[in-house]
Amino acid sequence: MEPAPAQSIGRRQRKRELTSDHLAATAFALFEAHGFDLVTMEQIAERADVAKGTLYNYFPVKEALLAHQFRMELAGGMAQLKDALTREPGLRARMTALLQASAQWNRLRRPYVASYLRYRMTEIGAAPASAADRQRSGVHSILEILFRSAQAQGEVRADLAPQELARLFEFMTTGAVVVWLSQPEDDDLEGRLLFALDVLLDGVAKSAPASKPARSK
Repeated sequence: MEPAPAQSIGRRQRKRELTSDHLAATAFALFEAHGFDLVTMEQIAERADVAKGTLYNYFPVKEALLAHQFRMELAGGMAQLKDALTREPGLRARMTALLQASAQWNRLRRPYVASYLRYRMTEIGAAPASAADRQRSGVHSILEILFRSAQAQGEVRADLAPQELARLFEFMTTGAVVVWLSQPEDDDLEGRLLFALDVLLDGVAKSAPASKPARSK
């Protein structure tokens, strides 16, 4: 059998991505109108004008639809922030601007964030089923760029992989969001995120007294 032309494969992939975007946007409109818990997959399929089997072929659960919608939103936000972040003077200022934007987005989407994060945890170690499932928000790649730039400027140790620093920082900030979600009276998400930034950049070890001699190697 002759392999399908690359152009044909690309066309099918674009069509699938457009359908995924349409399904996720339709679902989110229903979530906003009726509440996440009350909306069913059947209602989403009916509103999107697709067969229920088609919807399940793209998204097995409604949390996956929510995750796709949020990845689209975050990707758009990262595209807008990218140039502004690189103009900030230094890593701490760039990270602060990024975290302030993150806090604003999380406050706006607070009713959904717990469901979104729970679903993201189920994705750990799972092989993506489709191109749509592989869609990234762009946050990780932006963090890599910021850490790599900081290393080039001598702000961050050069022996640490930017990819690992980005991953570590994502887990730290996700932890801050989880704590914030567990305390409904707490509205200082920005403070929690900036605390995570301080811990990453400054560490938690107590500084040695000035009179203590340096450890010999």
